[in-house]
Amino acid sequence: MSGGSGNSDHKRADHQRAARRRASRRLVVQALYQHQLAGHPLPELLLQYHDDPDFPEADSAYFEAALTGVLEGREALDERLATYVDRPLLQLDPIEHGILLLGLWEFGSRIDVPYRVVINEGVALAKRFGADEGHRFVNAVLDRAARQMRAPETSAGGRPAGA
Repeated sequence: MSGGSGNSDHKRADHQRAARRRASRRLVVQALYQHQLAGHPLPELLLQYHDDPDFPEADSAYFEAALTGVLEGREALDERLATYVDRPLLQLDPIEHGILLLGLWEFGSRIDVPYRVVINEGVALAKRFGADEGHRFVNAVLDRAARQMRAPETSAGGRPAGA
């Protein structure tokens, strides 16, 4: 009997989970942008994005946890972010600011997500939605943050113990 089918099913499930989380992150960044520009409150954003045509592709629990975590922890996340950037937060591009807030939230609240995934996803979002060279800034800031917030993981080569 071969164990290949089980391994293939596991890889397919991992790929599907990653795709759903990627869709969740995309929607979170869009909601954060909307919140920054128009001030829409969390309950309104949650309702609106549940009705988004792309929402079925997303991991709804991850979307809700991330958006709620970022908006409810915004002050502390901004304080932390200010230590990693070389300019006042008000000068940050709103998309890049949202991506960085999401990345910091993931570093602190989702230890199950490897830091390299957080950085790669942030860079991909910045390439898709941010300014021309914004992905370089996002990469540098998230790398600095990872070295502090995930020091044991970054010095161990990228995987948390037991992951």
